[in-house]
Amino acid sequence: MTDRGRSALRQSPSRFEVGPSSMTWSDGQLVIDVNEISGPPVISRVRGQIRVTPSAITSVELPLTPDGSHVWRPFGPVSTVECDLESKGWQWSGHGYFDANFGTRALEQDFSYWTWGRYPLKSGATCFYDATRIDGSELGAGFHFDTDGTAHQIDLPEKRPFRRSLWAVRRETRGDAGTQPKQRLNMLDAPFYSRSAVETQIDGERTIGVHEALDLRRFRSPILKPMLAVRVPRRGNWRFGL
Repeated sequence: MTDRGRSALRQSPSRFEVGPSSMTWSDGQLVIDVNEISGPPVISRVRGQIRVTPSAITSVELPLTPDGSHVWRPFGPVSTVECDLESKGWQWSGHGYFDANFGTRALEQDFSYWTWGRYPLKSGATCFYDATRIDGSELGAGFHFDTDGTAHQIDLPEKRPFRRSLWAVRRETRGDAGTQPKQRLNMLDAPFYSRSAVETQIDGERTIGVHEALDLRRFRSPILKPMLAVRVPRRGNWRFGL
């Protein structure tokens, strides 16, 4: 991931380009072409292609604030992902998803903490979205998505706390009574953010899904924010055709 200036952006109804990388919607697939340089501590080229094939496209939009300043849009919550990057061991395929968040204000202006999880099940996938807004109000939402894209709002299982991340970010997800979620794979660990593969139980079915926890009180810290500039490469003068 590289921060770039406006000159590195091009967009059309079916294609989005940022510098040498792009996302293209083609024949029912999201094709992601990656051509980047990773950030520290391991600086190397990241290049190749990822293909996301949703079983269906949903029409669900979940407002995360009462005024709709933040919206979660699960485009393809039940998808197949094929990854083919130019590095040994970075070729695989499996179950995945495609979603996005949109907003008209910075996240730290409206939220202090949130967790999100997406868990594959035999009948499709279930997503949980929990957030604490900066005014102290709470959001709790759960959806089950069938493979044909049909969405069902579900009754929420109880929140289940589990072990904090390496940076001690608080983590919790939803699960059946009497069960304990467990991290199965650490994907990304930052002072204010955790992304991992987490195992939980939903309606009696054990599942491992992607989970994230975001502590925006930490993110607002004037000590932590400058760390992003070190972690993420920047190239403000990139031009197409150069």
